[in-house]
Amino acid sequence: MTITPQPGIMDIKLYQSGASKIDGVTDVVKLSSNENPHGPSKRALDAFRQAAGELHLYPSTDHADLRHAISEVQGMDPARITCGVGSDEIISFLCYAYAGPGDEVLYTEHGFSMYRISALAAGATPVEVAETDRHTDVDNLLAGVTDNTKLVFIANPNNPTGTMIGEAEVARLADGLPEGCLLVLDGAYAEFVEGFDAGKAIIDARENVFMTRTFSKIYGLGGLRIGYGYGPQEIIDTLNRVRGPFNLGVPALKAAEMAMRDVGYTEWCRKENARMRGWMTEQLLAMGIAVDPSEANFVLARFEDQAKAEAVDAHLKSKGLIVRLVAGYNLPDCLRITVGTEDACKRVIAAIKETL
Repeated sequence: MTITPQPGIMDIKLYQSGASKIDGVTDVVKLSSNENPHGPSKRALDAFRQAAGELHLYPSTDHADLRHAISEVQGMDPARITCGVGSDEIISFLCYAYAGPGDEVLYTEHGFSMYRISALAAGATPVEVAETDRHTDVDNLLAGVTDNTKLVFIANPNNPTGTMIGEAEVARLADGLPEGCLLVLDGAYAEFVEGFDAGKAIIDARENVFMTRTFSKIYGLGGLRIGYGYGPQEIIDTLNRVRGPFNLGVPALKAAEMAMRDVGYTEWCRKENARMRGWMTEQLLAMGIAVDPSEANFVLARFEDQAKAEAVDAHLKSKGLIVRLVAGYNLPDCLRITVGTEDACKRVIAAIKETL
């Protein structure tokens, strides 16, 4: 074959999503992809069904209705919002627009795999920085910055650790970056933290900070693939030049708008998640399994070694319970367990007890 891809493309490992099936098992509970076990709100479902009558029409190119819904609920300037196919697409847009050959993209050692993938796809060099006890370390990030660093990604709360850093540390990171370097705050799990603005105040006070958000987690719309970004106007205008004019379909836009506006349902999901996350954490700690306090919709269970983690995972699968081995995130001795329904959480804990 003489037709070859751009440098960096073949360095991308094919993405492995969370499993959803187990051969020979019918009663399967999937707790591997951090999905909302309660699904989207009724208002979002109704909006999706009603959109069926508009499938012959192109969607809006400016996503105005959804941007205004986000603006009203999140207190953001609608002109400084752009929407994408999940927050993944926004991450890709940022790399395409601001990083290329000779540039570096920084992220933490247990950070979301799309940072590396999008950097390589853009021809940039991904640079991994050490965390400290599975927490983002601002000093390590600042020490990793070079003249070639164009983007710094941190997820806050982080996936797959569930840990997060406070506003003062995020601000210190932003203020310590050199001119021409953009800090990107991945807020995929921000809604699970009570009273958290995901860094909006930091963004509004600076020109070098941007955030990505998603409807795939607390809003229960992972199957529709929709997210958004918020930041300085100049960056939004740049990303909108990269974004395809019809990147989001009518059903996704309609459902996301209603999901955002149904704040009562979102708050119920947050509280229910916090309740079962706390219970699972207590149960795991009581069994002697190490767990960092999680601020997301999953817990990271740490075992004595990789063999033990894999043995527990195999036993869970035999019970129809799918969780996530996270060796690919440099955590070979860990299992990431999504917070499911109360029944699902109890089944997981009971099965883990059996292995011990």
